[in-house]
Order: sequence, then C-alpha cells, then structure tokens
Amino acid sequence: MRLHRLTLTAFGPFGGTQTVDFDDLSGAGLFLLHGQTGAGKTSVLDAVCYALYGSVPGARQGGGQGTTLRSDHAAPATRTEVTLDLTVAGRHLEVTRQPPWERPKKRGTGTTLDKAQTWLREYDATAGAWKDLSRSHQEIGEEITQLLGMSREQFCQVVLLPQGDFARFLRADAEARGKLLGRLFDTRRFADVEKRLAERRRATEAQVRDGDAELLADAHRMQQAAGDAMELPSLAPGEPGLAEVVLSAAAVARSTARDQLTVAAHTLTAAESAQAAAGRALDDARELDRLQRRFAQARERAASLERGAEAYRAAQALMERARKAEAVAPALDLRESSEAEHRRAAAAEARARALLPETFADAGAAGLASAARRAAEELGGLDSARRAERRLAELLDERSGLDRQEHADADLLQEAEAWLDGWEETRTALQARVDSAQKDAALAEQLAERREPARQRLRAARLRDQLAHDTDRAVERVRTAQDEALRAKQHWLDLKEQRLNGIAAELAAHLTDGEPCAVCGATEHPAPARKVAGHVDRDAEEHALAAYQRADEQRAEDERRLGVVREALAAAGAEAGDTPTDQLTQDVEELEERYTRARSAAAELHTAQERLRQAGHEHERRVAARQEAAVRTASRVGHRERLDRERTALEEELDRARGSLDSVAARAAQLERRTALLTDAADAARAAEDSAQRLKDADARLADAAFRAGFETPQAAAAALLDNAAHRELQHRLDAWQHEEAAVRAVLAEADTAAAAREPRADPDAAQRTADEADRRLRAAASAHDAARRRCAELDRLSARAAASVRRLAPLREEYDRVARMAGLAAGTSADNERRMRLESYVLAARLEQVAAAATVRLRRMSSGRYTLVHSDDRTGRGRSGLGLHVVDAWTGRERDTATLSGGETFFASLALALGLADVVTDEAGGVRLDTLFIDEGFGSLDDQTLDEVLDVLDSLRERDRSVGIVSHVPDLRRRIHAQLEVVKGRSGSALRQRGA
Repeated sequence: MRLHRLTLTAFGPFGGTQTVDFDDLSGAGLFLLHGQTGAGKTSVLDAVCYALYGSVPGARQGGGQGTTLRSDHAAPATRTEVTLDLTVAGRHLEVTRQPPWERPKKRGTGTTLDKAQTWLREYDATAGAWKDLSRSHQEIGEEITQLLGMSREQFCQVVLLPQGDFARFLRADAEARGKLLGRLFDTRRFADVEKRLAERRRATEAQVRDGDAELLADAHRMQQAAGDAMELPSLAPGEPGLAEVVLSAAAVARSTARDQLTVAAHTLTAAESAQAAAGRALDDARELDRLQRRFAQARERAASLERGAEAYRAAQALMERARKAEAVAPALDLRESSEAEHRRAAAAEARARALLPETFADAGAAGLASAARRAAEELGGLDSARRAERRLAELLDERSGLDRQEHADADLLQEAEAWLDGWEETRTALQARVDSAQKDAALAEQLAERREPARQRLRAARLRDQLAHDTDRAVERVRTAQDEALRAKQHWLDLKEQRLNGIAAELAAHLTDGEPCAVCGATEHPAPARKVAGHVDRDAEEHALAAYQRADEQRAEDERRLGVVREALAAAGAEAGDTPTDQLTQDVEELEERYTRARSAAAELHTAQERLRQAGHEHERRVAARQEAAVRTASRVGHRERLDRERTALEEELDRARGSLDSVAARAAQLERRTALLTDAADAARAAEDSAQRLKDADARLADAAFRAGFETPQAAAAALLDNAAHRELQHRLDAWQHEEAAVRAVLAEADTAAAAREPRADPDAAQRTADEADRRLRAAASAHDAARRRCAELDRLSARAAASVRRLAPLREEYDRVARMAGLAAGTSADNERRMRLESYVLAARLEQVAAAATVRLRRMSSGRYTLVHSDDRTGRGRSGLGLHVVDAWTGRERDTATLSGGETFFASLALALGLADVVTDEAGGVRLDTLFIDEGFGSLDDQTLDEVLDVLDSLRERDRSVGIVSHVPDLRRRIHAQLEVVKGRSGSALRQRGA
C-alpha cells in the first residue's frame, strides 16, 4: 500500500481545504510530521484511517456516526470531506468520504441532516481517466478491507503505529499476537483444520453417545421386561465398558426368565386339570336342577288343565254349532246381495223419474220408451236448419272480412301517398351520400400509396438511432479490448523480462555433476544459480503469451464488428435522412390518421348505394300497391250485394225452425236432452222390476237351507255363524288345550325326570362358584405363562438388538478415539502435545520466528549490537506456548522477556519488530505490501547516538522503496529530516505546510 495524496475539507481542526502530497514527502524515504500540541498532527492520520475505513481510531470516533469529525472552524455551507489517493495491490484508487452533515435548510430556517456519502474510483492508465467503481458504503468497505487484508484496528497497529501502540504487540499475549499474525499471513485454513477436527470429534462423540443412549434405552427396556431379575450399572453414555456390562446383565436376565417360564408351564397344566373337573361337576348339577324343575312345572301344568276342562267342553259345542251354520252361509250371502241390488235399482228409478216432467210420473217402462222414440224422430228433422245456421255465420264472417279489407286498403293508400310525396327529397339526399363516399374512396387510395414509403423511412430512422447506440457501445468495447490487449502484452513482456533475468537459475536446474554446462562447458558446478521466490518459467511465459494473443484476437474481432455497425449506420442514415425520428413518427401517425378517416368514410359507399337502390325498389312497390288497392275497392261492391241477398233467405228459414228458442242448436239440444232422460228412465224402471223378482227367489232358498241344517229360523242360523277371526281364535284355544295336555302327559311319563324328582335338591350356585374359582386360577396361570413367554421373547429380541448395536458402534468408537486424539493434538489440549501449542499457533510460530529474525537485523543496528529478538516456544503460566518473544542481551548473555525493556529500548524494539513484520508480510506470497508507515511519538526517549542509529535504519527502508512518516515533537528531528509536513494552528483553524526533501 502506498499513499499518494490526501485532501481534507472541514475535517477535525482544519476549517478549510488542506492537501498532503505524500509522493513529494516520500521522495527521501523519511518525512517528519510535526506541529504544536493540539494543532492536529494525529488528525492527519485519522483522516487516512477515515478515508480507508469510514471511522477513526479509538475514542476519537465519538458518537453520531461521524458527525463529530466536522471542524468547528468550518463555514456553515462547507461540507466535511476526505479524499485519499493511494495504490494498493497494484490498483490506483481514489476514496472520497463525506460524513453525515447537519446543513442549513435551503428554504426557511433551521437545519437538515444529509446522509453520509462515499465514492470509490480507479485510475485507468490506458485511457488516462478515472473510472467510477461504487458509491455503496458496504461495497467500498469490503473492497478496501479485502485489498488491505486488515481491519481498522490492525491497520492502526501495523501501519499507523499511533503514539507507541505497537509496543502492545511486543507485550501482548499469545492469543492477541495470534489474531494479528493470522490475519496478516492468512492462516485461516489451519484454523479451519482445527475447527473441522473439533467438529468431527464432536460429531463422532455425539454419534457414540447416541449409540450408547440407544444401548442404555434397550437395557432399560430389558430391565422393565425382566422386572427385578436384572440390575443395571450406573454408567453414562460414552463411558468405557458400558457395552460389556449391558450384554452381561442381559444374559443373566434371559436365564432367569427361562426358569420362570418352566415353573409357569407346570402351574398352568395343574390349573387346566382342576378347571376341567369343576366344569364337569357344574354340568351335572345344572342338569339335575333342570330335570327337577321340569317335573315340578309339569305337575303345575296338569293341575291347571284340570281346572279349565269345563271351558274346553263349552268351546267344543260352540265350534260344532258353527260348523252346521256354515252350510246356510251361501243362502244368506245370496239373500243379502239380492236385497242390496234391489235397493240400488229402486233408488236409480226414483232419480231418473225425478228428472222427467210430471206428465210422465205414472208411465211405465213401455210408455217411457215410446216417448223417447218420438223425441228422437223430431230431433232428426232439424239437420237442414243446422246447415242453414252454419252458412249464415259464415256469411257474417265474410262480410266482416270485406269491411276489414276496406279499412286496410284505405290505410295503405294514405301511407303510400304520404311516402310518395317525399320521394324526390329522399332520392336527392341518398345520391349526395353516394357521391361523398366516392370522393373519400379516391382520397384513401392516394393516401395508401404514401403510407409504405413513410413507414419505411421511419423504420430506417429507428434503425439509424439503434445503430448509433450500438456504435457507441462497440467503440467502448473496442477501447476496452485495446486496453485489455495492451495490459496482456505488458504482462507478457514483464514475465518475459523476469524469465530472462532468472534464466540462469532455469539453466542451472538442468546441470548434472560431470556433465558439461550448456553455456560455459564446465563439468563442475560449484555454485549453480538458485530460483528465487516468484521465479517465472516457460509455462508462465507461454500462458501470458496465449492470454495476450486471445486478447489481441478479441480486439480485432471487436474492431471488425465496429466496422460492420458503422457501415449499417451509414446505410440507415442515407435512407432515413437527417429528419429526427420523433418528427417522422409524428408524420406517419398523421398520415395514418388521415388514411383511417378516409377509409372509414369510403366504407360507407356500398351502404349508400344499397340504400339508394332499396329506396328505388320501395318507390316502385308503393306505386303498385296503390293501384292494386284501387282495383280491390271496386270489386268489393258487387261481392257485398250478393252476400246480403243470401243472408235474407237464410234468416227466413231459421225463424221457422227455431220456434220459441233463440237458435236451432238450442232447439236440438232441448230434444237431445229429453230423449236421453226418457231412455234412462225406461231402463231404470225395467231394472227395478227384475231386482224385485230376484229378491223374492232368494228368500225362499234361505228358508229351505236353514230348515235342512237343523235351525228353526234363518235368523238362528245367522246367529250361530262365526266370522273368520272368531273361528280362528276358537280353534286356536281348542288346539292349545289339547297340545298342553299331551305335553304334560309326556313329561310325567319320562323316566329320568321322575328319577331326578326323587333325588335331593340340586345346588348349581355352589357348583358355579367352584367352577368360577377354577377358571380364575386357570386364567391367572395362563396369564403368568404368557407373561413369562413374552418376557423371554422380548429379552431375546432386545438382547439381539443390543448385540447388533454393540457390533455397529465398534468401528464408530474406534473412529472417535482416532479423531479425538487428532483434534486434541491440533487444539493443544492433548497430553501428547507437551507445549499445548495449537496447529495455527504452530504455523504462526514459524512466521513469528521469521518476523523476529527480520526485526533482529534492524534491532542490532539500533542497539549497537546489544539486543537480539528470538522466538520462544515456552508456556506462559497456564496459557499455551508457541508465540512467545524474548530479547537476548549480548552484554549479559541472558535471555529475558521483552516486558523488561526500558522505555527507549521498548520503542526501538517495537519499531524494529514493526519493520520486520512489514518485511515478512511483503515477502510472504499473497501478503500485503506495506510501502507507507507512520510512527507517532517515542523518539524523545532516545539518546543522540541511538536516535542516529534508528534514523539510519529507517533511512535504509528506501532500499525497499518504502517511506516512513515520523510524528514527533523532538526539535532535533527537524534538523535531521528535511522532508517535513508542519501543522500550524490558528484561531480560524489549523493549516498544513509542506516542505520537500
């Protein structure tokens, strides 16, 4: 990292704009930053830190996110700003930061807060201009931190060295040194290895614990299954010997469970025998009790039958009388049906006679039939009158139709006359519409011919604009490709030069003792050239050459594309002309609008012509209709006269046929009704006479049937007759009594039932209690046997599962032991790691050893050969070893801790360590090159001789193209260091004065 220029505005004590040219100050290698106390020397360093990280060191940051950085001497309208121009990692960058600013409002009174602003630019040497990279605080912060490889605190400790703070590194413990060195030398991969091993140890440990937890869970299940027959050890998951103890306890539990199963099987057999005997005794007691109760019930039923014998005999007599009455039942049914039929016939005759006139009240069936024939003959004579009546109705309808036609023709003539009166005006208007539409159609054809050329010109103009934009982008791509090709070529030439400079080492790599050298021919090679760090071989050079050739081919391709785009742009410009695209777009839109209107109007031509044609047809139709209406009016006069004559004749005929009624139809309806009533009355009279005769015959037949069945009268036979329900109920009572008598007789005749009745009274309840107790004992024995069998099976299953778990965990436990040993060694916690040194600390110890060696070169010069810095692996207290620093005093020959150095000795030892650290970081592949360092205070603690030696060491940094800025009040330094930056304070704020070497 090299600083070029720093610009401050309204920052800290600086009220205006101040500029620091570090390139001028760094020309001599050393420059002095001095000034009065409180003038703002440290503020210059704060500005550098703020430009890079957006904040200043320590407590000077204050609150308000940078608002305290603003100078109290600045004008209200001047905004605080810091701009730093620097080169880092080969990139020339410019960082500009503006902290939040509470500025006066542009309108009204009061203030408003503007947010912080940040800009990052990079200088393009090929184009000779700055290129914007980002305006995001986060992106810029990440980019700067990645390029520098240090945080703000590390930067202040390694680069700024503010007021002797680098001595903290000298006095820091191993952990603090490890954090800084790990950041500078990028040893995160070793820390990642430690972390990965620790994670693997935890993962395998968790797996082993999970496996042991499952094993213990199975052991607890076995203990639960075995009951008191198994005891578990008090071991936790992960403890050694757990698997063997669990398997041993499981074997004991299985053996005990099998013994318990054998005892339960014998107990079950005995209980089954006792239960079978109790069951048989219970069956015998129940059977004896059943037979005794059966005999007692039969005796009770026999007594009940004896008591109901009289009722049974009465029912038998009633059933016999009912069977005799069944012979008279058909005659009774016939007499009832004849009587019902006669009543219906008499009622029908009475209803039919009630509808006749009183003149037919005493007429018999023959007289009624004769009157009906006379009315039918009179009805047949009215057919001619009916036809005349229908014709008269038709004549009236026809006359009404003639009247309607006359009114319709009158309306038609009036409408036709009104329409024909406005015909000329209508025809003229329609013809005018046709002429206008024809003119619009001609205009649409003219505009259609102009549309396509206008559209083509507009497309060309748009293509011209697009190609102009493409040309700009192509030019930018060509410029970028040219820059890339130049950089690739320069990189190739640099590598080629480096390879030529180190070609001796490349040739020396092929030398063999006794073989002649390809350059000098010597067969002895006492001191062959060695490859230095960063040596460039043939592959690197050829790879750079190939990259350059690809970049040059891309440049040629981009230039060819640029030529093609420019040719297309010229062709599009020739076709479109210089007229702007917006103007051409407006012209095309206006032309399209006129064409659309003309075409829309021309589309009405066919409609207008069709309406004119239809109007002509309508004129012809209405003239013809008017003539036809006149002809129909003349013909209707004669037709009306003929209808009037026919109507008069028909009305005379109908008057004769209607008589006193209103119409012939009414007279016919009257005759039809009379004929129907007379006919119905005659039929009803004949039916009443026939039913009376049948009723008389049924009475005679019923009396004869009752006498034959043994009944004195038909009424007695009817009383003895039972209906179906009563008959079934009586028969059921008789059958039930007979069935019950037979059943009782059969039970009393059974030998075993009679024998059981002679036995003592049975006690089935006692037998049931005995059987229940035997069943309970059997169930208990069976349950115990099943439990013992399940216990054996469960123990066998869980034991097999536990054994499988032990076999499965064996390789995992071995892996855990191996990983735990490796993780303990890498973390420094293992007993095998005697110095308790972590892997990262081990790597950093090697780096610190290099730093101590590099620092010793300068420390010996600063201390006149007295002090040497050495790296120590010893442990400090209870901490870890690997990052210790000791100083060797050549005067005493003893090695002691750096904390024992005096103030001046601590200063130059810290300075030597800082410079050595910068050298190692720069030489380390991928490390950060620190080309600019600042040392703040500490020189006042040195005597003149030591000061000269320290300055000589700092002056030697120019050999590595570095510069060191010294911040000090020591007056003698102003005489010794010619390049100076003075901070002068005043009432209006501080100012900077710069003086070159």
